[in-house]
Amino acid sequence: MLKVRSGLSALIQSQKAALSLTNQKRGQTNVATAEVRCDSEWVQAKPFEEIPRINMVALMMKMSMPGGKYKNMELMDIFKSMRRDYGDIFFMPGMMGGPAFLSTHNPEDFEVVFRNEGVWPHRPGNDTLRYHREVYQKDFYDGIVGIIPSQGKSWGDFRTVVNPVLMQPKNVRMYYKKMSLVNQEFVQRIRETRDSNTLEVPDDFIDTVNRWTLESVSVVALDKQLGLLKDVHKESEALRLFHYLDEFFIVAADLEMKPSPWRYIKTPKLKRLLTALDGIQEVTSAYVEEAIVRLEKEANEGVVRPESEQSVLEKLLKVNKKVATVMAMDMLMAGVDTTSSTFAALMLCLAENPEKQEKLREEVMQVLPNKDSEFTEASMKNVPYLRACIKESQRVRPLIVGNARVLAKDSVLSGYQVPAGTYISIVPLHPLTNDEYFPQASEFLPERWLRTPKDTQSQCPANELKSKNPFVFLPFGFGPRMCVGKRIVEMELELGIARIIRNFKVEFNYPTENAFKSALINLPNIPLKFKFTDLSN
Repeated sequence: MLKVRSGLSALIQSQKAALSLTNQKRGQTNVATAEVRCDSEWVQAKPFEEIPRINMVALMMKMSMPGGKYKNMELMDIFKSMRRDYGDIFFMPGMMGGPAFLSTHNPEDFEVVFRNEGVWPHRPGNDTLRYHREVYQKDFYDGIVGIIPSQGKSWGDFRTVVNPVLMQPKNVRMYYKKMSLVNQEFVQRIRETRDSNTLEVPDDFIDTVNRWTLESVSVVALDKQLGLLKDVHKESEALRLFHYLDEFFIVAADLEMKPSPWRYIKTPKLKRLLTALDGIQEVTSAYVEEAIVRLEKEANEGVVRPESEQSVLEKLLKVNKKVATVMAMDMLMAGVDTTSSTFAALMLCLAENPEKQEKLREEVMQVLPNKDSEFTEASMKNVPYLRACIKESQRVRPLIVGNARVLAKDSVLSGYQVPAGTYISIVPLHPLTNDEYFPQASEFLPERWLRTPKDTQSQCPANELKSKNPFVFLPFGFGPRMCVGKRIVEMELELGIARIIRNFKVEFNYPTENAFKSALINLPNIPLKFKFTDLSN
C-alpha cells in the first residue's frame, strides 16, 4: 500500500512539474496577453471550472491497467468511447508529463478554436519527434527541426521559406509529366504482381503502394526517380524506410496519447522509437545528400534547368541549405504512409461502390481518351467528380483522429469560458458520420461535394447532401498550419487514381471491417488484395 501511495505522490508531483513546464512554454508561443473579456457572450458563459472533468487516476487505470475499459481499444475507438462516456466537451488531465487537454466534439467549437489560433498557431503533439530533433540528434538538425515539430517564430520563419515553393498551385502543376511517368510504372507493376488467374494483387500490395507514393514524392522533392517500381535490386533502403515509418506512427501514438513515463526515463518503447527515427533520418538524408551532390556537380558543369524542371530541393537550396535538406527529408518522411493510407481508403470506397466507380470512369475517359494518354493542366481542371470521390473517401475513412491547437485568445466553447493558453483537442469523428452534419452520412456519396452550376437557378440535388458546417471536414487542417504538402498529395491522388480507373475495373472481394488500425494516422490493417481487371481501350 505504501508503494502505491508513494507512486501516486510521485505522479502528482510530476503533473505539477509538467503544468509548470507547460506554462513556461506558453510564454514562448503567440498566446495573446489579451485584455480581460467583459462582453455579453463571455459574461453569460459558464465558468471554466464547470466543464466536465475526468479524474486523472481513473483515466490512467482505464487506459493502462489490465481490464481497463480503454486499454485494448484502437486509438480512434478510445476517442469515440470517451465521447459517449463524458459528452461532447470535457477536460482531460495531463498524464505523466503530458499536457492537459480540453476535448471537444462540437463543430461550432472547431470554428472558434481555428479563428482564435493566432499568427503562429501552436499545434500540440509530436513531442517525441521534437525530442529526437532538439535533444537526441541536435547536432544533426542544428536548430532547424522542420515544419512538423517546430512552434512559434521558428515555425513561422521555416514556413515563410517553404510556402512559396509548396503551396502555390502553379509550382505543383510543374510536376505533372514526371508524376505521370511514375503512374505508368505503378500500373505496370500492378500487372506484373497480380495473380494471372484471379487478377488479384498479393497480400503485401501496400508495399507496392508505398513504393508508388515514395517514388512520386521523390520526383517532386528531389527530381529523381528511385527506381522502386521497376528495379527489384533497389528495394532494401526503401523497405527499411517503410518499416521505420510504420514503427514511428505506431510507437509514437502509444508514447504520446497513452500513459507513458518516457518524459522522465528512457523507456524500452522510447528506445524503439528513437531507433526508428534514426533509421528514417539515415535513409531520407542519404537520398537528399545524393541529390545535393548531383545538383552541385551539374552546377559545376554549367547545367542550368528552367524553373519548371527544378525540384523542391533545388529551389530551396537557393534560400537556405539546411532548410532545404530538412524540408526534403520531411517530404520523404511524411509523404509515404499518409498518402498510401488515403489512397487505400479511396480504393476500398470505389470497390465497394461500383456504380460510383463507373461514374468516375466516365469522367476520367474524357481526360484520358486512351490508357496511356498524358495528363495536361487544362484537362485536369475538368475532374470535379474525381475530386469529390477523394473528399468523400476522406470523410468516410478519415486519416487522423482530429487536430489540436492552443487557444491564443480567451474564447467561449460550448457555452463555457476557456482561457487563452488552453490546449484544445478537436475531434470530428462523430460529426463526420452524423446525419445532422452530412445527410445520409453512412453512404459513400461523392455528389455531396459537387458545386451547383452557376448558370442554373434550380435546386441542385447535391446541395441537400452537403455539410452544414464547413469546419467539420478539414482533412488537411486549417489556416496557417494547414498541411504544407496538401497540393502535392492532392495531385498524387488525382493522377494516380485517374490512371488506375482508366486502366482497370477495381474490385475487393473480402470483408472490409476493421480495414484500418489507428496510430498517429490510420494504417491499413488487412491485406489489400484488390482485383484489377484490364479494360478494353
